[in-house]
Amino acid sequence: MGHTLLGVLGLFLLNTLLYGHAEVQNYGEEDHSDGRKEPTAGRHRVTLTAYRPIIPLEGRVTLTCSVEDPAGFKYEWYRKAPGSSVKTLLQTENVDVPKRVITQGGKYTCRGWRREPYVVTSDSDEVVIEETVSNRATLTLQPNWPQIFRGETITLRCEIKDGGDTEWTYEWSPDNLNTPPTYNEYRIINATEAHSRRYNCKGRKDSYSSTEWSNVIKLTVSSNRPKAELRAYYKDIPVGSSVTLTCSVNPSSSGWKYFWYRGEKTSEPLTSQLSAAPIRVSEEGVYWCRGGRGEPVYYTEYSDPITINKNGEFDICFGNRMQMYDLFMIID
Repeated sequence: MGHTLLGVLGLFLLNTLLYGHAEVQNYGEEDHSDGRKEPTAGRHRVTLTAYRPIIPLEGRVTLTCSVEDPAGFKYEWYRKAPGSSVKTLLQTENVDVPKRVITQGGKYTCRGWRREPYVVTSDSDEVVIEETVSNRATLTLQPNWPQIFRGETITLRCEIKDGGDTEWTYEWSPDNLNTPPTYNEYRIINATEAHSRRYNCKGRKDSYSSTEWSNVIKLTVSSNRPKAELRAYYKDIPVGSSVTLTCSVNPSSSGWKYFWYRGEKTSEPLTSQLSAAPIRVSEEGVYWCRGGRGEPVYYTEYSDPITINKNGEFDICFGNRMQMYDLFMIID
């Protein structure tokens, strides 16, 4: 008799320990409107899937909670808000439907329960859903040149319209640009052909909300350093006058200003005021030019040299006499 009583008491205590531990571990102190008691978790596998992981602007996403052997199951849905580790039970009009439409970003889970026999599944794995905000991301290139050459320095800048006081973080494409921390600028120093690709960006408001992707900038980096080309319409300077020198860059591109040299290439430029316009020179000698643009300045190759000569007074006078002689011949 004593041994039987002890055996029953032992089974009672074991049953209490097992069921009590499962309730605390799995469900804590959650209350249910229908007053049902919490059972132990069943062995039914539950899976949460999303039609797509990002909610489009002013759109929605459908979640599906799938339970293995789903006959008779009802469904509960939970969400963790940005910055929170606490899951919140979402109100549901129809607990019999294994689908739910959502319009907010967050971490979502679901589980199923059944009355007869009474079973509650474990929570599904978390599914992260992002929400698209109305702010617009715009990507710009500084300097905004249509062609970039090997060795130049450029900056891609991501700007958020009406960003306000939000502390945005930024996400870039390609993915290898997302080395934390991610700022709104991506600076390329000493560009190479490897930087030739498509770039875009978006702003992230928090863990589960971001802008749409920005416009795409297609960057093409030329492998060769361009060369300057120097031209002179006249190479002989008349007495008391000057000739015009014109410098350009081949292949043609925008943003260039020009450095002018007389004598050796290593000499100081003829003027400290850079300009894209031609210059006039009145001294003979060997002339060179090269282009420069950007900050820090990126230089082209030097042009080929041009030799400018200065005419003497005798040459000019002789030329005038010949012109006068030709004029008399025409009159006769």
